[in-house]
Amino acid sequence: LFFNDGKRRIDFVLVYEDESKNASEKKGSVMRRRVSQSHFHTFIYFSLDEKLVYVKVHMPFEVLCTYAEVLHIKLPIQPNDLAQQSSAYNCFTRHFYPSEDVIAKEPDFFTAPFRKDQLKCFCVKDREQFFTPAVRSRMAYYILSRAPYDIKGSVKKFGISKLLDGGVYKAAYPLHDSRFNVKSKEPDCPNERFLLYNEWAHPKSFYKMQPLDLIRKYFGEKIGIYFAWLGFYTVMLTLAAAVGLGCFIYGYTTRESSTWSKEVCDPQIGGEIIMCPQCDQICPYWRLNTTCESSKRLCIFDNYGTLVFAIFMSVWVTLFLEFWKRYQAELEHDWDTVEFLQQEEQLRPEYEAKCVYERVNPVTQVCVSLYAVLLIIASVVGVIVYRLAMFINFSAKLRTDLKYTKELEPFKEYVTPQMATSITASIISLIIIMILNNFYEKVAIWITDFELPRTKTEYENSLTLKMFLFQFVNYYSSCFYIAFFKGKVVGYPGQPVYWFGAFRNEECDPGGCLTELTTQLSIIMTGKAVWNNIQEVLLPWVKNLIFRHCTQVGSEKVIPRWEQDYQLQPIGKLGLFYEYLEMVIQFGFVTLFVASFPLAPLLALFNNLCEIRVDAWKFTTQSRRVVPEKAQDIGAWQPILQGVAILAVATNAAIIAFTSDMIPRLVYYWAISVSPHSDGSNHTMTGFINSSLSVFNITDFNGNSNPNVDTLFWFNNITTCRYRDFRNPPNHPNQYEYSIHYWHVIAAKLAFMIVVEHIVYFTKFMLSYMIPDVPEALKEQIKRERYLTQVILHETNIKHFKELMKPVADNLQDEIEESELNLRLHSLISQPMG
Repeated sequence: LFFNDGKRRIDFVLVYEDESKNASEKKGSVMRRRVSQSHFHTFIYFSLDEKLVYVKVHMPFEVLCTYAEVLHIKLPIQPNDLAQQSSAYNCFTRHFYPSEDVIAKEPDFFTAPFRKDQLKCFCVKDREQFFTPAVRSRMAYYILSRAPYDIKGSVKKFGISKLLDGGVYKAAYPLHDSRFNVKSKEPDCPNERFLLYNEWAHPKSFYKMQPLDLIRKYFGEKIGIYFAWLGFYTVMLTLAAAVGLGCFIYGYTTRESSTWSKEVCDPQIGGEIIMCPQCDQICPYWRLNTTCESSKRLCIFDNYGTLVFAIFMSVWVTLFLEFWKRYQAELEHDWDTVEFLQQEEQLRPEYEAKCVYERVNPVTQVCVSLYAVLLIIASVVGVIVYRLAMFINFSAKLRTDLKYTKELEPFKEYVTPQMATSITASIISLIIIMILNNFYEKVAIWITDFELPRTKTEYENSLTLKMFLFQFVNYYSSCFYIAFFKGKVVGYPGQPVYWFGAFRNEECDPGGCLTELTTQLSIIMTGKAVWNNIQEVLLPWVKNLIFRHCTQVGSEKVIPRWEQDYQLQPIGKLGLFYEYLEMVIQFGFVTLFVASFPLAPLLALFNNLCEIRVDAWKFTTQSRRVVPEKAQDIGAWQPILQGVAILAVATNAAIIAFTSDMIPRLVYYWAISVSPHSDGSNHTMTGFINSSLSVFNITDFNGNSNPNVDTLFWFNNITTCRYRDFRNPPNHPNQYEYSIHYWHVIAAKLAFMIVVEHIVYFTKFMLSYMIPDVPEALKEQIKRERYLTQVILHETNIKHFKELMKPVADNLQDEIEESELNLRLHSLISQPMG
């Protein structure tokens, strides 16, 4: 970590390949030379077995002081002896933190923005330890990112990023402080990487809370705030997962006793109901009781417990966001980033270079964005066409294939054409989503680069919004289609609705589309989690393995630290951005469609428990040390989460109202099952199946849709079939038109959605109003510390001023005393002798 003198720390390493040197000139020898520059001391090291050249960079103390003032870095001026406020969240989680004997608690100081002319105001016990390694590497990267390397006329080229992109340099990185799996024997080595691996990244620590202070110290505030948010989100998910699991167990245990499943599975009811074909010509008639198992599965998710859980999740997401704001405020105070954006945010080098002559082309941005959205729509339409075509195929052949294949015969009651179509379409949707992700990433980055944001925070916020909008449509479009469009405009058997005049619009299962939505969500959530973990774990490990094999590196003990780190994978400029994006997309699945899949929070919880350790393992073992960055909060992700939370209320209310059968069942129970619509006087669900299915006369089929019944031995003397809708029967004056029952149900659905939305939104508003973003005790502590900091600086300045003026005052006092003595002697001499 140091130069040969053991005093000058290596703050940054640059790597390039020197083609002018051959192996014979360097074999068995190491050539070193020292180059003095305006900002750095550099030390050049040639590797023994390759043409790689390692430039080790050291920043002298004077340069560090200069750029600490430029970057407004806050540094300690005096230990903070005020009593610290402890939050309820910390009181609950402190028992799961690593022992303070292993990871010592970071000392707390009063801090102030550094000023070079007030150096004596700061606690400088050791000039080499005054600036932490993370701060030193941050300042080194700031200089390197603005260092000019070529000037041609009015065009100035600068920045290490462009040199890396152009291949001039192969790598630029700060050093890890030790090996991750072996503790350094050097007494002065802090072994922070080793501690992070053992107490954070190792699987044995899965139950422990994260050492956020050490993460922040080692990797910087930006990575620290991400892991703090991820940990807080995971803790809150435990509550949602527990309630969701309870809702699932309730549905699973009551599925057999549900009136819906009883009537569907009853041979005397469901077995006697002949359903109309769901496609033209090829699809046969079928008995309702063939969907017995799928009806039982539907009852697991479509029950009153789901309604309660959807309302609970709307409250949960509000509590999560509000309590996160409070916890984030505490982190801002503890990590000294309360006033970061006003003082420390610097201009991006790209902005400084281009802002004088480049302008954004709004027409280009609109065209590209429109093209991306059209591509998403085209992919969704393609999947829909696939569903229509494959449903016809499965309807014609699936039952026959299962019946005559002995190995598959036990599954014939479970694998329906709707389920087979849904599963295969969901897998295809997942593949398309993963393919389009790469395209949307490039489009979003290209548009944001054209905008030329002023600071890095503005750049990331702009990119975040674009990328999320693209991914929102990409991930959720198929779910929105199933939830709110599929089976809604299908016509009736004699007059179906067609796509492109060729494909008959697909219908929902007799139990509704909720089961298919559940299948879609489970496949996409699980597939996305598996794919992301493969990318985050397997790919870096394989790349590092191949790199070490190609470079023929032996034990880490025999090669220096900078070469060990070079063999690791670099973290890209947007590495943390993708981690946030992955979690926010998951947050959308957990909240937007939770009414159809109560187990979504449980899946998310399991994924996040793995995600925290996988990300920790990746950052500490497989990646080069990132350049630490300041961050005050999670940036643009906060308003995006709030927007998703607001939208989730509407989507869940709409799913319960328009996708599930809850409202039709309630209408039947409270209105249709009693007089004047029925002979009974008691409210009951008996007869709901018959009430929810309309009657169609098979003689009203037209030539295109008339089914083939030659293979159905049981189809004798049957003149009508049933289909899922509320329409008038044949021979009615308005036959096949919507019945009054349909309009009652529609009115109930709209009334339910409006009432539930307003109640939940009002509850969310009241909770947001009642829970302040910053605790009052913390506000008072911040004001107190700010005041004491000013007092300390003022008193220190006065003390320093007195020390400077003391020699002048002493000389002035001596002169005054001498003049007074001379005056007295003169007066004595001038007096007459007594």
